[in-house]
Amino acid sequence: MRRPQPPFGGTRKRSPTARSAHARAFASARTSRLLVVRGRKRAELTPAGEVLVREGRKLLAARDELMDRVQRRASGREGVVRVGVSAGVSTRLLPMALEALGRSSPGVEVKLEAVGSAEAMRRLTSATLDIGIVASPQPPMAEVSLTPWRNDPMVALLPASWNAPERVTPDWLVTRRWASFAPATQMHGLVAAWFGQAGYHPRPYLTLSYPGALKSLAAASQSAALLPLEEVQDQLDAPGVQVRHLHPRLMRPMALAHRRLATPDPAVDAVLKVLVGLGD
Repeated sequence: MRRPQPPFGGTRKRSPTARSAHARAFASARTSRLLVVRGRKRAELTPAGEVLVREGRKLLAARDELMDRVQRRASGREGVVRVGVSAGVSTRLLPMALEALGRSSPGVEVKLEAVGSAEAMRRLTSATLDIGIVASPQPPMAEVSLTPWRNDPMVALLPASWNAPERVTPDWLVTRRWASFAPATQMHGLVAAWFGQAGYHPRPYLTLSYPGALKSLAAASQSAALLPLEEVQDQLDAPGVQVRHLHPRLMRPMALAHRRLATPDPAVDAVLKVLVGLGD
């Protein structure tokens, strides 16, 4: 027996054309713009849809942040400050900053995140980061304030067994094994430019993202490590290594970046105050 056909408006599966027409009708009723294009296997966002999703995520993040602040204020706590830290920021300075903040503003909680400078700037503009310790200079952004923070000299951390000159030059170091930061970092570019001024373009023995790992290479007599002086303060009297300044001199500038807020945030201001106190 022939199966009866469903009546008009029943449960018959709509064609792709019908689904597409439905999507257009929905988009037109809500935004006057087409947000989604439906294909046979998947749906894709239009440019207008991508804007809606991106800005919607910002609104959701802002809502969550606002609710967190309200709850913290209600419980007597000042707030959470998200701080992005780029490669090479001294592992000695950060504990000092947290200790000072604990004394001056015990209600402020700091969440440290390891991010590159460019990523930190992007996250500041999208309100998913409050403060960034970034390489300087950075391209100016209307939503972000940049303040010079530190300008530390770079040094060579060498194995104690090496017969090293008082000042390390590109001519001397280019014939030896040396290690530095990964290619995407500011310091990799600084070191490359330092060698380049002398006409050299050597490849490092090893590139790493963490200062502690670079210091361990020198301590194990594997290679020299090029680091900011601030990072090797704990190595000045260590028996297994020696510290030498570079010639010509090489500096590593850093800046504090934070979002421009219409209403000041006491927790962010407290963290900025502590960090500024550890600057040059």
